[in-house]
Amino acid sequence: MIDCKEIHDRIALYLDEELEGSERAGFEAHVQSCGACHARLKSEREFLGVVRSAKPLHTASPELRGRMEELLGKYLKLPVATPSLRRQVEYSLRLGKGSLPAFANFRTLIAASAFVAILVFLGFWLVTRESTYKDREGLIAGPSEFALMAADTHLRHVRGQLPLEIDSHAPQEISSWFKDKLPFSVKLPNYQESSGQEKLYQLEGARLVGYKNDYAAYVAYQMRDHPISLVITSNAVATPSGGQEIAAKGLVFHYDSINGFKVITWADRGLTYALVSNLEERGQQSCVVCHHGTNDREFIESLRPRS
Repeated sequence: MIDCKEIHDRIALYLDEELEGSERAGFEAHVQSCGACHARLKSEREFLGVVRSAKPLHTASPELRGRMEELLGKYLKLPVATPSLRRQVEYSLRLGKGSLPAFANFRTLIAASAFVAILVFLGFWLVTRESTYKDREGLIAGPSEFALMAADTHLRHVRGQLPLEIDSHAPQEISSWFKDKLPFSVKLPNYQESSGQEKLYQLEGARLVGYKNDYAAYVAYQMRDHPISLVITSNAVATPSGGQEIAAKGLVFHYDSINGFKVITWADRGLTYALVSNLEERGQQSCVVCHHGTNDREFIESLRPRS
């Protein structure tokens, strides 16, 4: 027959749905017939509810969460015990040699908290470690927050999670749509239509996206069935940084590879831009949406990686 001491030691297992079969039935039968154990179970259930309902002080951005999960999955391969083994170990720790003191659960909580702190520290160390890397030209800083936002915005649009607010193939129509919606002016180039050159890309539409407590402009293109995203904000809000720096035509471009996407960021005439695609090499082909199409080959070639 189960006594009250065993019931108290099994409350945590019961609340975590770790008790099964006859073990669970015996626990519930005792609690129903014992007022003291019933009150103890109720108290611990209420405490657990308060803990689980508590919100974190700080919420990680989707970019940071995704990066942490990727890095922890890459570097931290921990063995996973089966549910039955976990129950046996915990039960043995509770009931093994004699009776553990009443603060054993508190010690377990402290140990668990320390382990979580170690994981958090390790995660941030990995993020810092991965945020810089070396190539033939030396040390390169990791992607900027603006580049990460642009890559995430592109991914959400590709997945169908970010519908366009205006569907149009006309640059002038989209430029007019952004008017009075943003604290800066957006004027999309009209090179293909005005020059009569071969159309290398197609404008799909646009929308507003949130960034730094304000809105940024998002414009969607297609090139040979490859989606291209252009994100625009004021350089008072975002300044291009990080990645591999490439100077061309008096501008400094920052190239990053983020989650398989090629991201190019730069600033010009008070605005900061980000181009995101999965095109070849650095994705420099996507630059034709902002530069003079087939007449600007020299500029686009300058963004190619040098062998």
